[in-house]
Amino acid sequence: MPNIKSAKKSVKTTAIISSKNKIYTSRIKNSIKKIETAVKNKDKEAANDELKHAIQYIDKAASKGLIKQNTCDRQKSRLNKKVKEM
Repeated sequence: MPNIKSAKKSVKTTAIISSKNKIYTSRIKNSIKKIETAVKNKDKEAANDELKHAIQYIDKAASKGLIKQNTCDRQKSRLNKKVKEM
């Protein structure tokens, strides 16, 4: 438990920031799952639509520093490949 005033404040801000970061990462994971289910069901329109959202979420997370740029590029490449092979 922090005793200093600035340490108490940093605990609060860390909790707020980590909850926002969790939102971004969960959006990425959910959109990837939606793409995989659309590919499995062979629904091309849904896969393409969800791919646009997933790329936006992945780029946003990379710009905020939640994931590295190489991870961002790799995920986008794999998702594009899955949708195009369908």
